[in-house]
Amino acid sequence: MSNQADFAAALLNPQQPCPDGLFSVNGADPASRFTVYRNNVQSSLINALTDSYPVVLQLVGEEFFRAMSGIYVQSTPPRSPLMNGYGDDFAAFIEGFAPAASVPYLADVARLERLRVMAYHAADAQPLGNEQIAAALADPQALSEFTVELHPSLNLLNSTYAVVAIWAAHQQEATLTGIDLTQGQHALVLRNGLDVEVFAIDQGASAFIQNLQNGHSLLQALEAAPAFDLSQTLTLLISRNAITHLHKNKVSP
Repeated sequence: MSNQADFAAALLNPQQPCPDGLFSVNGADPASRFTVYRNNVQSSLINALTDSYPVVLQLVGEEFFRAMSGIYVQSTPPRSPLMNGYGDDFAAFIEGFAPAASVPYLADVARLERLRVMAYHAADAQPLGNEQIAAALADPQALSEFTVELHPSLNLLNSTYAVVAIWAAHQQEATLTGIDLTQGQHALVLRNGLDVEVFAIDQGASAFIQNLQNGHSLLQALEAAPAFDLSQTLTLLISRNAITHLHKNKVSP
């Protein structure tokens, strides 16, 4: 029988013949059975991409999406039996896929949808209560004394396109009318309870949150970010249960 590499290659590439050494227990033609099996595998992988990237599908149409996904599938076998992880580099593929060049924001919409999948499957974490956060931050020195740990589901996307507006439009009427597609947006994605939420935030807020994720103190994160509304940003994080720990920095003797 063919080795596993040959079998896997033939399974994903319809141009390759049936691997040598296959046989059927009921007398059916092995090549025909293999073709059916190959079609089922490829359809399952394309369907997994369809589930993960519904807005990308809406933007280009089902026929184009399935054709594009079929080419991706041929070059990208699954690395895990968990299908929610399949297509984690689909956005990079789209970026280099010449027929999709007429939809320049498509790759970033795919990146946003991937972050939503990641947020949904991220680990759980218990958020701090509002009272605990308020008590810790009541001291004016708190900004320099504390670092913030954010929920594992939280991620950011900075795009030169209106990715949040494009994504949001396709949750309702699926129209881009009135959206300035070239107006860049900064997206915040997180899971609040069981719901994955997407917010458009300004550049300063995005930089501040990224600085917090990098382990900077509140004050360091604030000073290294462009101007933004700190109170509004903290209110958003607190109200969406995004703050899980406040760590007090050790003071050197």
